[in-house]
Amino acid sequence: MQKRNEVRIAGLGGQGVVLAGKILGRAAVHDGKRVVQTQSYGAEARGSAAKSEVIIADERIGFPKVRKCDVLVAMSQNALDKYLKDLKEDGTLLVDESMVREVPEIKARVFNVPATKMAETKLKLKICANMIMLGALVKATGMVSQEAVEKAITQSVLDKAQKVNIQGFRIGLELVKQ
Repeated sequence: MQKRNEVRIAGLGGQGVVLAGKILGRAAVHDGKRVVQTQSYGAEARGSAAKSEVIIADERIGFPKVRKCDVLVAMSQNALDKYLKDLKEDGTLLVDESMVREVPEIKARVFNVPATKMAETKLKLKICANMIMLGALVKATGMVSQEAVEKAITQSVLDKAQKVNIQGFRIGLELVKQ
């Protein structure tokens, strides 16, 4: 049976949801998967709605948009409110509990990840919350390997930011208990 994962990472402009999606997609390519990654964000950039969608599959991908996501990462309350309806019933929901106050009862695996709080306290960089969420996503789903993500991070961020982004990713891995 072919495996296909539809992922939506959503939040606010400036939270790095597009970068997280690009890194996830690149990691899947390193793992030998087929990938489509798309993104959209509001015209205002920082503070407006932003989302990144990644489809990872073993076979050819015919339609490049996420219809019903297997995984939803919500980095803001608005993102959760807007996209929760698109999460499959047995899907996986990861929320940044630092930014999302209210999670309704749903039939999905739910992971509350203190991404923004950990980014601020452990890394002193709020902007690394996206890498913490990416680590949590990888640990919760196992859809790509840790090695592939770390390689993708080094290819996607400036040299001076690689160490802290990988640190953030590893913190996220530790925050999820199966």
